[in-house]
Amino acid sequence: MASEPATDYAFQGGPGAFEEEAGHEEVHGLSPWRLALRRLKRNNKVAIVFGVLFLLLVAICLAAPLWANGPADTDPYKNHLTETIVIDGKKTNVVSLDGVPIGPTWQGKFFLGADTNGRDTAVRLLYGGRNSLLIGCAAALITALLAVILGILAGFVRGFTDTVVSRTLDVIWAFPVLLLGVALGTALSLGGLEIGPIKLGAGSKLIPILIIAIVYVPYMARPIRGQVLALREKEFVEAARAQGMRPSRIMLSEILPNLSSTVIVFLPLMVANAILLEAALGFLGVGVKAPEPSWGTMIGDGVKHILSGPHLAIVPGGMLVLTVLALNVFGDGVRDAFDPRSTVRMEH
Repeated sequence: MASEPATDYAFQGGPGAFEEEAGHEEVHGLSPWRLALRRLKRNNKVAIVFGVLFLLLVAICLAAPLWANGPADTDPYKNHLTETIVIDGKKTNVVSLDGVPIGPTWQGKFFLGADTNGRDTAVRLLYGGRNSLLIGCAAALITALLAVILGILAGFVRGFTDTVVSRTLDVIWAFPVLLLGVALGTALSLGGLEIGPIKLGAGSKLIPILIIAIVYVPYMARPIRGQVLALREKEFVEAARAQGMRPSRIMLSEILPNLSSTVIVFLPLMVANAILLEAALGFLGVGVKAPEPSWGTMIGDGVKHILSGPHLAIVPGGMLVLTVLALNVFGDGVRDAFDPRSTVRMEH
């Protein structure tokens, strides 16, 4: 698993937050968002390249139906056990009599080979990427939403609310992410999830989304709570109180906007960790259910046949590494761009 999101920094809002330390100069006339974008464009082009790489991988996965209905002429579930394919003028079995699948053909059909059931690896890779990215992005968004709500309530309201929220987060924090995810995945994969009128079947993708979202909440909610504790003592919050604003309005109009940069920084890192956890759950059999593909389930199936068909594990593993690497590098670049302690001097 990738390293868990860092929780030892917070971004301070209010006037002067983005003052340049080099030469004690301040960039006038630029909003924090434009200043961060300017930093990213000028000082971290590598992060931009990896951000474009991630978008390219997403676009390729979204184009899965075009490849499946076009050059591949199949779908991610269709077996081709008894079929043959012509390679260099010779007919070759998609899956040999010994059960060994064909390797990459570098042509339309079975471009990246087939699995032991005769299913097109390239097609399953693209559809599996759609599932992995969907679960990762949805889980990260839910994590961000829950973390912001809980962090604001705990940090601003304090008292009994802070105690309950903080102790709940501590309980979740105490469990290793993978162990807690596997435990919840195993429990929910047996009978599904039923909460009042809401019923989710054992094979629903919402189950791994909710599991991943919940286990990562403390890693984002705790630093947000710490930032809210600092923001609630700022002059602009005191001024809002003096004007008679209700606490709920202060949280929405004064506190929440100052958390936007923190949320933006956390999101790419959360998506990367969510995709990795989904892959781990799929690898262990408690994530996406067969015959639905995902990168984790494909790696799990490929490891079983690593000697006879190494491409079955290498191909989805490579896509997973590229995606997570792109998100982590881009996320680090965004963090540096929003960091008010940056010592890089901006050109006027």
